[in-house]
Amino acid sequence: MAGAFQYKPRFVDIRVRPPSKDDASETDVNALKPGERACDHPGCRRVANARAPKARDMLHEHYWFCQPHAAEYNRNWNFFAGLSDAEIRRRQTDELMTGGRPTWDMKASRMSREAAAFAAKFNKGGAQNPGMRDPFNMFGGGGHHARKPEAESRKLGKIERNALADLDLDENADAPKIRARYTELVRRLHPDANNGDRSGENRLQRVIRSYQSLRKAGMV
Repeated sequence: MAGAFQYKPRFVDIRVRPPSKDDASETDVNALKPGERACDHPGCRRVANARAPKARDMLHEHYWFCQPHAAEYNRNWNFFAGLSDAEIRRRQTDELMTGGRPTWDMKASRMSREAAAFAAKFNKGGAQNPGMRDPFNMFGGGGHHARKPEAESRKLGKIERNALADLDLDENADAPKIRARYTELVRRLHPDANNGDRSGENRLQRVIRSYQSLRKAGMV
């Protein structure tokens, strides 16, 4: 039929085109916005919005986690881990008696102003007492028998301590030792080094996660 009605749509095609490779970043729902920080859990790219103390002796230093990893960390948190029964009882008694707050002696400490003035008065070769000697540092003058201050022990959070344990390293391991141990374990546990045997794959993944944790902490 020559004069038949022909439908002509008045709207353009509004179908959404598939994203190209250049638009891949727009689909990354885990991309961090300016001012946001990533979760401290190894391998996690979600935004961190919850904090947790690093260790029993580092209650004022915190990890930052996303909500799922914060919940996992809290489930596995044990404040008394590694303490003996006697130490646990002592800490519980201190909690009942003082509320866990520190207490101080009433006497002046060695670093007080009074102690400094006394040491300056009686030190070796001092102007007021040139003949007064204190070889055993009884008055804080620093004699040759004075006890040398002990080196401060390294403080590590729970994640870093567990990561070093997974790498069979002690808490004093430095960056070169950590890298060397990581390379050794990866070569030993990789299936290519074991004729395709994948029995060590779980350990390999744990080693990789531990190394990533140490890198995040700035230890490597």
